[in-house]
Amino acid sequence: MYIETLKARNFRNFSELEAEFSRGVNIFYGRNGSGKTNLLEALFVMCLGRSQRGAGDAVMLRSEADVFRLEGKLHTSRGSSEVAVAYQKNTRKKVVIDGVTSRLTDLYENASVVSGGPEDSQILSGSPAVRRMFTDIYLSQLSRSYLDDLGNYVRCLAQKNAALKAESDSSAFDSLLVEYGSRVISARAVFLEQIRSLTIGYYRDVSGGGVLEMEYRPSIGRLDTAGDRDGIASLFTERLERMAERERIMKTAMVGPHRDEIDFHISGYPARSFASQGEWRTAAISLKLAVNSLLREKRGLRPVLLLDEIFAELDDRRTGALIEAFGDFGQLFLTTAVDPPDGLRSRSTSFSISDGKIEGVG
Repeated sequence: MYIETLKARNFRNFSELEAEFSRGVNIFYGRNGSGKTNLLEALFVMCLGRSQRGAGDAVMLRSEADVFRLEGKLHTSRGSSEVAVAYQKNTRKKVVIDGVTSRLTDLYENASVVSGGPEDSQILSGSPAVRRMFTDIYLSQLSRSYLDDLGNYVRCLAQKNAALKAESDSSAFDSLLVEYGSRVISARAVFLEQIRSLTIGYYRDVSGGGVLEMEYRPSIGRLDTAGDRDGIASLFTERLERMAERERIMKTAMVGPHRDEIDFHISGYPARSFASQGEWRTAAISLKLAVNSLLREKRGLRPVLLLDEIFAELDDRRTGALIEAFGDFGQLFLTTAVDPPDGLRSRSTSFSISDGKIEGVG
């Protein structure tokens, strides 16, 4: 797929922005704070309705504004479509696709986008919530049913937590938590197993021989088979029964996919505690390469790549390996404060960003 145009109003530091893009490589030059990262975030939100950085809607509003609006023209395997995403302070986002008011989840069937940037190091070094967010964003692009199950699970979880806080009987919600949560856990297990070998291979290639391991650790316990929903449901039910008294005392739900974790080890040591910034960065890039490859295979189209200062802190060898690893990509948006590798610059359309304004420079 590719993005043809973007119009942004009152989004981050953009008051009014309008741009048309190349179907190939689009490079955005600018100093730190000029709006390069905000541009990529605007593209991601327009395509999928949420920030790749985990930012809340109100945070993305331009200072003193009440509404932001993003709209543009996308081209996918289904043809072209006009998409608009708008948010008004203290309300929910509104999505319109080809003039029809749509659900936020409809965006995931329409677009495929992979982002990469400095914040991705948090996937290795940050809290479990960051790793779950990574999984949810990209698994949702592969499976609409996963997105629906996750939404149902989150709503049911909120009801159970409300009951626990009110010291009411919360057990009535457990059967639904098991129903939806087992589907979420099974889908995550399959997805993470699919990208595991890809990620390990990319890390080895980009790092020049480094060893990365990753393991999914659901809160219900170790899984025998990723796709065995019945077995997962049994584990989930047993764990809920064992933790019921503790949940009552703590007044919060302590079992389910909202407590899942992904462990990463680099050279045999826990990545979160022992890895360097460079190793975190390389591992995060490897994850995004794996996701890009899986989306291409399963959806039959090349995702749009949004890469924010992706070559920063990488030496020439790793930069070359990274470009080769992305392979035959489709549309690429790349932000940089310095000249990118010649192989990209020679076939790119360039833009300059300064103080929230964008200009084409070639």
